[in-house]
Formats: sequence, C-alpha cells, structure tokens
Amino acid sequence: MHSNQQLIDHLIASGVLRSLSLINAFKKCDRIDFVPEEFRPYAYEDRPLPISNGQTISQPYTVAIMLELLQPHSGDKVLDIGSGSGWTTALLATTVGESGFVEGIDIIPSLVEYGKENLQTAGIYNASISLIDSQILGKPGRRYDRILVSASAPEMPRALFDQLKSGGTLVIPVQNSIWRLTKHEDETFDAYELPGFVFVPLIGSKT
Repeated sequence: MHSNQQLIDHLIASGVLRSLSLINAFKKCDRIDFVPEEFRPYAYEDRPLPISNGQTISQPYTVAIMLELLQPHSGDKVLDIGSGSGWTTALLATTVGESGFVEGIDIIPSLVEYGKENLQTAGIYNASISLIDSQILGKPGRRYDRILVSASAPEMPRALFDQLKSGGTLVIPVQNSIWRLTKHEDETFDAYELPGFVFVPLIGSKT
C-alpha cells in the first residue's frame, strides 16, 4: 500500500473499519504524519513501526479494531493512555469534534514532545498530550466518557474503573486480548473480550 487511501480501503475491506466518523478521521489523520522520517516509506504498511524508546506506532488494523470497540462520539471527553506518536490522540480528537476533547498521556518525555509536535503539524487543537508519573495509571479523580489504552496490562486495572463516567467505555489490552468494558449506573460492567493480539507492555503503572 502506497497511500493513505489505499490503507483505509484495506481496513474497510478487512471489515475492521466501518463507522463513517472513524473513516473520516483516518482520512484526515494521515499515518505518515505520525511516523519518524526514516520509517515513512513504510507508513502505509499494515504493521507496527518503531517510534523511539522501544515503543511503536500500532498496526492500523489493531487501531481500527480498538477505536470501533471504543465508539467515540461527538462531544466526548476521552483519555488516551500511551499516546506515543499522537496518532490515536489525533484520530480520537477528530472523531469527537470541536465539542469534545482528548487528553493524551505518556510516561516518556521525548514521546510527549514528539506527540505534541505531531498534533500541531496535523492541525489538531482539541487535544493535549502531557507527561505523567509512571506510578500513576490514568488521571485519578477525573472521569471520562471513553478511555483508550494502547499498551498491554498484566491484569485488568481497577484504577481505571473509577475514571469512567456512567455509560462510559474502556478499551484496553490485557495480556494478549483486547477488552471492552462499559460502565453502568450501579457501577457494574459489561465486558467483551477479543483474543489474539500482541502489544508493547504497559510499563510502570500500578493497576
């Protein structure tokens, strides 16, 4: 694949990219703008690529699956844990629109700066990326409509449950499965598991 449109067509044909709002986000947020220059010849290949510090920009196929599970809506407040190059942050910000906002967070200072630069270059202004303490998971005390985690936790992190609003959705890799949890008013959850994935580990944070 040699263009963003070819990549999008591939994801649609594969059945993992379906929602019009997400298709439009993939069109606006060209992956090549979030890939280090030396890897840009491979930007439209459906595979993860290195960014720095042992981290990667995720495989587009996997990103599409996770965002379709998350189902961000216009106006949502979203937390993007492990924002990396800023690509998922940009995709989410485009989907939630000007009435929504995405808070990207990462524990690696160089990636935070890289992600910020990429958001600015892409013209994304309803999102931020900030550095967080590696011993704190998410943003305790705040609540979000959607939470996306782009690295694999060893077990389900209960610390994130309290950061979801009622009706909110968390999408997170746990070991080799992607999980979607939807929170109800009585603090219970519906859970859905999709196995068979490999992610970089969620490092440092307590669950």
